[in-house]
Amino acid sequence: MSTFLFAVPPLTGHITPLVAVADRLGALGHRVAWSGEPTLIRKLAGEDAEVHLCPPGPTDLEARGAGLRGYAAVQFLWEEFLVPLADATHDAVAEAAVGTGADLVVADMQALAGPVAAARLGLPWVTSATTSGSLRDPFAATPKIRQWLDALFADLVERLCPRAVPPLTPATLERSPHLVIAFTTEALAGPADPGGPSIVWAGPAPRQRDPGRGAMLAAAGSGPGGLFPWTWRDPSRPLVIVSLGTVNNRVGGAFLRACCEALRQLGDRVQGIVADPLGVIEQAPDNVLARPYLPISRLLPHAAAVVCHAGHNTVCEALTHDLPLVVAPIRDDQPVIAQQVVDAGAGIRLRFGQATPGLVAAAVTDVLANPRYSRAARGIGSSFRAAGGAAAAAAALVSLAEEQGR
Repeated sequence: MSTFLFAVPPLTGHITPLVAVADRLGALGHRVAWSGEPTLIRKLAGEDAEVHLCPPGPTDLEARGAGLRGYAAVQFLWEEFLVPLADATHDAVAEAAVGTGADLVVADMQALAGPVAAARLGLPWVTSATTSGSLRDPFAATPKIRQWLDALFADLVERLCPRAVPPLTPATLERSPHLVIAFTTEALAGPADPGGPSIVWAGPAPRQRDPGRGAMLAAAGSGPGGLFPWTWRDPSRPLVIVSLGTVNNRVGGAFLRACCEALRQLGDRVQGIVADPLGVIEQAPDNVLARPYLPISRLLPHAAAVVCHAGHNTVCEALTHDLPLVVAPIRDDQPVIAQQVVDAGAGIRLRFGQATPGLVAAAVTDVLANPRYSRAARGIGSSFRAAGGAAAAAAALVSLAEEQGR
């Protein structure tokens, strides 16, 4: 049996898909250890998860970067967060790999300490692409940005592992030459760059948890906002879910209010449920329910469409349930994911800062009324279900570990 070390950043959406893979590897008799922030990992992977502590890295990032957009946000992400995080954590990841006797390091695409530590130790590593934004070069059309990022990566490699054999390069730092696990499919992401690394298109990897207190609370719809009022739901009207994920709420007030007003304009034709953790919607109309917490996995099977920020996990959750989307990307890889949704025919893209109630209402009306959006969403959902999810990802990791161990 093999030992796998999962290196992850302190970001919920980048840990969640790997939790299901870790469960699968454990069920097959393999050992999985984590390198990262213990509280968050154990919250997601369970209290019994083996976690090796990493330093926290930069702090106060959400407040400092909240108002940034476009390439300013990209620059902030890499220069202020991800590269400093690698500087702070690469020694801890290497120590965890040595201490556990890891056969393979599985590094999230934004946990650069993973490939750095693996290259220093001569271990194979796999890139976990928890978002499809990195499967094709998002800066191919902007060579100056590409050169800036490559220079940033080259400097990191020169500082942290200049004598690695084979040498670590900006390209292999970003995507492992051994294997990339993509938690999506080509039906959404499109084909990867030709000549790139080997990719396993695993599709989304939701966790299959054993019954227990956490599962019972989720089934009841319990959370920070209390029990979910299921009796409010009118099944005769299409349900539209609005969510900006877990890290965008500081900048989302105007957008959420615009969505709420758009749904009011649609009146009895729809019902809407809005995730509003900061309470920016003071009074929702009768056909809209605003809640700080949504039991999203329970709501999606009853929904007809999703309005969101084009976060990869939210998009994939919606498409897993064959739901068309209205996407308004904010930053980071979200514009890339939003364009994938549009190119695949599964939704409509709006500009986040210019999404008036009228534009939102028109987009929601279109994705609900035009069958081509639902048809495209069903095609992507079918590809997700056929891809294999956590089982396919785990099988690929086991195969590579066995191959490298020969």
